[in-house]
Amino acid sequence: MTSFQSTIGDEEGIAEELAEGQREISIAEFFEKNKHMLGFDSGARGLVTAVKEAVDNALDATEEAGVLPDIYIEIEEVGDYYRLVVEDNGPGITKEQLPKVFGKLLYGSRFHTREQNRGQQGIGISAAVLYSQLTSGQPAKITSRPKSRSRAQYFELIIDTDTNEPEIKAGEETTWDRPHGTRIELEMEANMRARQQLHDYVKHTAVVNPHARIELREPGLDEPLKFERATDELPAETHEIRPHPHGVELGALIKMLEATESYSVSGFLQEEFTRVGKKTAAGVIDNFRDVYYGRELSWSPPRAHDDRDVAAAVAEAVANKGKDATTAFAEGVAETVSNNDRLSRSELAAIVDNVAETVEGDTDKTFGGTVRENAVDAAWRAITGIDGEGDGDADASDENDGDAGTDESPLVPDTYALVDDATSTRKDDAAVQAMAEALARRFKEVDGDAFRVARDDLERLVADAASFVAEQRDATFGETARENVVEAFWSRARTVPDDPPKVKSIAGDRDAAADLLEAMRTTDILAPPTDCLAPITAELVEAGLRKEYDADFYAAATRDAEVHGGDPFIVEAGIAYGGSIPAEGSVELLRFANRVPLVYQRGACATTDVIKSIGWRNYGLDQPGGSGMPNGSAVISIHVASTNVPFTSESKDALANVPAIEDEIELAVREAARELKSFLNKRRSMQQRREKQDVLGKILPEMADKVSEVTDRPRPDIDGALARIMNNVSVEREVNGETVTLVVENHSDVNEQLEVTDIVSTEPTDLSDGTVVDMDGEWFVQWKPEVPPGDERELTYAVDGDPDFEVSVGGVETEKLTVNA
Repeated sequence: MTSFQSTIGDEEGIAEELAEGQREISIAEFFEKNKHMLGFDSGARGLVTAVKEAVDNALDATEEAGVLPDIYIEIEEVGDYYRLVVEDNGPGITKEQLPKVFGKLLYGSRFHTREQNRGQQGIGISAAVLYSQLTSGQPAKITSRPKSRSRAQYFELIIDTDTNEPEIKAGEETTWDRPHGTRIELEMEANMRARQQLHDYVKHTAVVNPHARIELREPGLDEPLKFERATDELPAETHEIRPHPHGVELGALIKMLEATESYSVSGFLQEEFTRVGKKTAAGVIDNFRDVYYGRELSWSPPRAHDDRDVAAAVAEAVANKGKDATTAFAEGVAETVSNNDRLSRSELAAIVDNVAETVEGDTDKTFGGTVRENAVDAAWRAITGIDGEGDGDADASDENDGDAGTDESPLVPDTYALVDDATSTRKDDAAVQAMAEALARRFKEVDGDAFRVARDDLERLVADAASFVAEQRDATFGETARENVVEAFWSRARTVPDDPPKVKSIAGDRDAAADLLEAMRTTDILAPPTDCLAPITAELVEAGLRKEYDADFYAAATRDAEVHGGDPFIVEAGIAYGGSIPAEGSVELLRFANRVPLVYQRGACATTDVIKSIGWRNYGLDQPGGSGMPNGSAVISIHVASTNVPFTSESKDALANVPAIEDEIELAVREAARELKSFLNKRRSMQQRREKQDVLGKILPEMADKVSEVTDRPRPDIDGALARIMNNVSVEREVNGETVTLVVENHSDVNEQLEVTDIVSTEPTDLSDGTVVDMDGEWFVQWKPEVPPGDERELTYAVDGDPDFEVSVGGVETEKLTVNA
């Protein structure tokens, strides 16, 4: 039976008819039907995403202009729709650029730059404009006033989805009370069901951008939410960097090769890539030669007991140069050859050239190119036993079982030594000998007599020889043994001196470009510079947490820069614990990328996976089952800064699972968690100490009374006993007439640096090494004594009358302090 597919092409004109129905679509038209890809999949989430895109733009603009951000967000109901207004105090946008910034998808200034930015694709804010016009039919209303301009520009625009171009509905100059900045007003179909996510986004933005001031007004709020800045320090300015050789892909490399103005590979590498200087470029080119040309195997030259005579072979190859010049040349080559442990043919050619030039200077005889080539051929035959015409097919030799003179080849003992050294002692001599002979036969067929071979070809030769030995000699060379043999020969092979192809030649040869890419990736190259990144810094991560969370403990850590795919990145982590943070349920996880909160898709994020994989019980937090999200009164903040953050989708809600980034996230979190563990251990220790002191405080007086009762003697003086038992620092007051003495005793086993302040109601005099500050009729007498273990200090001053005293002691935990003053 004939299928429909087999007859569909028989109808005349069907291809032309199908072609008529095909047309190009614009990116705007694509996203019109795929709004969910950009985070606009519902009215609730669409509103949060629109706020996010507008605020991200505002933060980037203000920071680039060196202005501390002041951002105003307002949401209000307008009939069946919601109106979103976002204002900033940035540098403003020029009249010419404004329509394209807001009305053209994939239009931006950062897509081609390699430096940290919140947005790079040029999609975000224009996608919000597109969502607004699709759901409400209203244009976006934008006001912008550049610095030093007396009036602002006002536009109403939509995006033409057929052409992905802005369509201006209105445009005029207007007045605006801001000296500079931008305001965007969008009307959209939305709802406030994601109110909590919206608040989280704004709050978390304030945490990760402590230099910003943000105000949010929305329906249902009696008072606006205001987030004041915690620092006046702007993020460090970033600088664009060139691509890193370890991060480029083959297609991109070919494109760069085609576009460069450099002729040489060295110039191309130094001009187009970061961290590549002359020395590094030479290393890449050497690796490129190894892949593109292969390496030359090296062999041991004849020794004194060998019957191979290099000098005689060279002398025989030289004609018409006179006896003295010929002898000097032949003996010079032979002597230099014998001074080397191993030689490749290229190295031998260099030796011949050097000796020839020396002899020419001494004898006035000319050793031209032909003579030198003949000398190289003759010396190489003496070293390797190869006559330049090959010794026949290796497979044919294998069939003859390797007994036809192979053992007489100079290659066999050389090969035997390397195979024997590379394999285990369990291989008997016969097996090693068979492997050496099989390899020697195959090496004779490699690229004439220069023995040039690529590493993958060498691997195949070794595998083929091992298979032959296994079949014919019943001796097994396993995978590890083969790898060791390959490495033994490859590590002793020499990089060829041939010049690499020119850039244009490599650009036109995909295989050559792939070889260059492999060479770039295998060369050790310094990590990219990190001035393209602007991490928050551990101090400001902690400051952001302190600003928005009332906790008992804070810790933060910023890791050193690492590299993934040629893009540098830095991971920062912060932890807040205790205080007013709710203790019920899971900890609060704050996820950030390039200072932008990630609100949605927490379960799909690599950050969440890392947090779940850490054993939090080791750090003092509850973790049911020993895995998953920990529980407790804690907030964990993680920030990844990179020139190219690997998100899971265009909506940029979750980090992809990249092992290098996951490792750094774990290390940063553990660094902060270790401080949390120390804090919790210390707090538990102090709690136990308090409980012990409370018990002793009740028992000691009762014991003193009981001793007095039983012995019928006066009650023992127990002053200071508690401090001695608990190894505390004790502070006691003694008043003798006008002299006041504070006796500080250190019963602990560590040196204590204290801050003692005595507040007195009358003016003190005659202080011992202290200072006095008068504050509204009260005098603050201050000392900073250092008290070694088991020692004491006396702090004295004089007062008149009967003053009031109040002492405070700093520099030591309350639980380690006993005050009787």
